[in-house]
Amino acid sequence: MRYLIVSIVMLCLWVAPALATMEMAVQGGLTPPPIPEVDAKTMLKGKVMETMTSAGYTYINLQMEKEAKWVAIPETKVTVGETMEFQPGIEMGSHYSKTLKRTFPNIIFSGGINGPPPKEDKEVTVRKQAAHTSIGLDTTKGDGGSSLAANIKVSKASGENAFTVEEVITKRASLANKRVVVRGKIVKVSKGVMGTNWYHLRDGSGDAAKKSNNLVATGRTEMMLGDTVTANGTIHTDKDFGSGYFYEVIMEETAFTP
Repeated sequence: MRYLIVSIVMLCLWVAPALATMEMAVQGGLTPPPIPEVDAKTMLKGKVMETMTSAGYTYINLQMEKEAKWVAIPETKVTVGETMEFQPGIEMGSHYSKTLKRTFPNIIFSGGINGPPPKEDKEVTVRKQAAHTSIGLDTTKGDGGSSLAANIKVSKASGENAFTVEEVITKRASLANKRVVVRGKIVKVSKGVMGTNWYHLRDGSGDAAKKSNNLVATGRTEMMLGDTVTANGTIHTDKDFGSGYFYEVIMEETAFTP
């Protein structure tokens, strides 16, 4: 039961775009509906007919008792012909995978296998790390950055909900679940990870030693390394995406404009 509860929480974090309606309710001051209790009847159990892995996901064509359904889980090694049980998930309808160049009808995003998580083999771990590898202006290890990134100076955006990078990080508790606007330069890029693009923004504010000079923002807008952008997104705190990727503060569902 403990593994199931943890996985359900991870599922909510992992498919944040699918929960946009709930997050809008939070922003409007409304109380979101509670997560329903889960029992064995809602588990996704069946025979693996087909499987493929791409961009941190494993897609499984699962032949259940009455029908076959596609299930997507965080990258996990599965075997065709094996009978497996997965946690209940969120049905997304039609989903197009850019990396696989394929449309999956009525796919379900699940937190993973029901029960203790399987031990990752070295190949899976390497692929997960590669998926999070960023290209960027930084040439030094950590968040210190090269002189190119360190010399950035971008003017603060205008408006009541406008903040600098440092202000967002230091005021994250009061800004949680609120939409804010930040103007900065993209110094790192990871595209197509967990269905979205990951950008590291800096505006010259903050202190690298205090980890207050770099804001991670995710969104589907296609921007380029080195672009100076205005980012409008929702601030979330203490987000754990698994595999060691934990963010004290992150901007999500972000729209980027030059």
